[in-house]
Amino acid sequence: MNDNQQTTPSTPDDDRDRPLTLAVLRQLVRHGWRTLPGTTLVVLSRDTEGNAYSPFATYSNARYAPTLSDEVGEAYPLPEELEQDRELRELFADGIPDSAVPALVLYPLG
Repeated sequence: MNDNQQTTPSTPDDDRDRPLTLAVLRQLVRHGWRTLPGTTLVVLSRDTEGNAYSPFATYSNARYAPTLSDEVGEAYPLPEELEQDRELRELFADGIPDSAVPALVLYPLG
């Protein structure tokens, strides 16, 4: 899938929050945010209401599947990680949901 196959970012007058794909994030970095200084800190909110914030610290490639709703879910290891790590295989012995999709998981500093 390439960047042209994805939707554009929500406009300020669009009051619906939607999942953000990597293609949209790339578009924002290349175009929407390109004038921001390179020293601009990337900060993640703890929740949708902005009750606490923490700087973006690291990321992982994983798989994601919703659990209770489309808005909340779990991250799962990639197949190659399961192949290489016996402890992960034991931890996920019940398997990974078929609904799990590739995901870039972002982690806050604190």
